[in-house]
Amino acid sequence: MKRVTTGVLAVAMVLSASAAFGESEVGARQQNQQQRIAQGVKSGQLTAGETARLENRESAINHEVHADRAANGGKLTGAEKAQVNHQQNRTSGAIYADKHNARVQH
Repeated sequence: MKRVTTGVLAVAMVLSASAAFGESEVGARQQNQQQRIAQGVKSGQLTAGETARLENRESAINHEVHADRAANGGKLTGAEKAQVNHQQNRTSGAIYADKHNARVQH
């Protein structure tokens, strides 16, 4: 049951991220990372705890981008894009590490 709930949450996050960010580079990357998380849940490579931690990181980035865009008329500044890219790089590494460790969801 927990695995199904986590999978549904991951799919919902993918859909909300694509709606919030549109087709921008930041949005495309966000969508890709959400798909990687969803695939990890589906394959059992990510535990419920790992998934929750990764989703929280993704959510924090989503909120930051939304707030930055709201403050700048719908656009991100160069510095904000660089910061989001750095955060996405770190989250991408965490996704990889969590998917390739010895822990699996049964």
